[in-house]
Amino acid sequence: MRAAPTILHLDMDAFFAAAEQASKPSLRGKPVVVGGLGPRGVVATASYEARRFGVHSAMPMAQARRLAPNAAYLVPRFAFYRAISGQVMGLLGRLSPLVEPLSLDEAFVDLEAGGLADDSASARAVGERLRAEIRATTGLTGSVGLAGSKMLAKIASEEAKPDGLVLFEPGTERALLAPRSVRIIPGVGPATGDHLRRAGITTVAEVVEAGEDELVRILGRAHGASLYRMALGHDDRPVVAERDAKSVSVEDTFDIDLHDRLRIRLEVERLAERCVARLREAGHSGRTIVLKVRRYDFSTLTRSETLRGPTDDPLVVREAAERLLELVDTTGGVRLLGVGVSGLADYTQEDLFAQAEAQAEARTEAEAGAVTRTEAVTEAETGVETPEGARGAAAAVVAVAAPPTATETATRRWAPGHDVRHAAFGAGWVQGSGLGRVTVRFEEPGGTAPGRVRTFAVDDPELEPADPLPLVPGGVTGAEETAPALQGDG
Repeated sequence: MRAAPTILHLDMDAFFAAAEQASKPSLRGKPVVVGGLGPRGVVATASYEARRFGVHSAMPMAQARRLAPNAAYLVPRFAFYRAISGQVMGLLGRLSPLVEPLSLDEAFVDLEAGGLADDSASARAVGERLRAEIRATTGLTGSVGLAGSKMLAKIASEEAKPDGLVLFEPGTERALLAPRSVRIIPGVGPATGDHLRRAGITTVAEVVEAGEDELVRILGRAHGASLYRMALGHDDRPVVAERDAKSVSVEDTFDIDLHDRLRIRLEVERLAERCVARLREAGHSGRTIVLKVRRYDFSTLTRSETLRGPTDDPLVVREAAERLLELVDTTGGVRLLGVGVSGLADYTQEDLFAQAEAQAEARTEAEAGAVTRTEAVTEAETGVETPEGARGAAAAVVAVAAPPTATETATRRWAPGHDVRHAAFGAGWVQGSGLGRVTVRFEEPGGTAPGRVRTFAVDDPELEPADPLPLVPGGVTGAEETAPALQGDG
């Protein structure tokens, strides 16, 4: 424990929803919910206006709609959020060389290492200045906690919400923690909390009263001893500078289970392309390709293949993912697919490009000499032997059914909340789409009043998807993102 509150915890307020409200004048002061909008979607975050109706993160979107039917429901714009996060993390980096990001909107900062604070007064001054700089730079608000340990700093920032600052003086830890739920201690999740509850332990004071030996008996030596120390307010965990990402991945959950094997393969190919794009954005390559498949019964399978060296070549990653898919039984349907790359490096092993070319040539020769890959999939994976003369026709039928429908394409292109630009009306965002039409509200972040609404055909040549506009003049947009590829929201 430190003698001064020089560990700072920043947590941006309702980050995703606040960013949407700041960029859309018509949504300011109104309930906004960001997340997956399909039948299986969940809430990523809700504005404080929406939280008054009981909507919260991780709630099924269908339940959120029942609680707050008049809220604005938007699809996340992660590139936009990462761009804003990059600005915030840049401000933190000016305070100290030791900044530990936890997610897009949350981080610890060691003010002592930055030489900016050595007592309560100086730490408070740094925290207030940081909050003012975040507002000036992004137009958003963040809450700050200051304490002598990471655990207490995080608890302080939670108490400071929204848009506040709370400082816990070192030496007051036990009194502050005693009446609180044991769930407030790091590492105590639902399962551990349930074990403790069955033992009659629900508050931090009761943890201390139980003693270390009893906690070790209930939870095991490592966990029990750690919990006892935390309950006493002893938390010596250091602020660790940002670590390199261990993996890069993307995944999609489908509103309707996928059954067609070729459609599943096409989705895997698309995910592989997106994964490589994200890999390259981060300046990495990787040598282990991972495929994730969640089936109709919620069982989740993962398969991986390790290459001879790191790559960022889309063909290599795509073909490895396809090979992994061959190892997975998708009978009954697939509700989620994911492709990832781990074993990251900052270089690419060139012989993998030759490997990709050789694989492509071999595939071409096989297709020319016998049954095409699509036809082989038709036979091997449907379990039906196709007559020799009908192979091409059977493959064609499958191929026609596999691509996304016009409705699916329009939904992806015109997602609610995403940015567009019209040749005549300028910048706006999608309010909704359906039945071949898309409704757009034309307004910009700097506006003071809600913008006008217009409806167009989904194939209107004058309407195009666009990059987000910055929240403040001269700010960073999603197209210029500089933030680390972190995940999460507060």
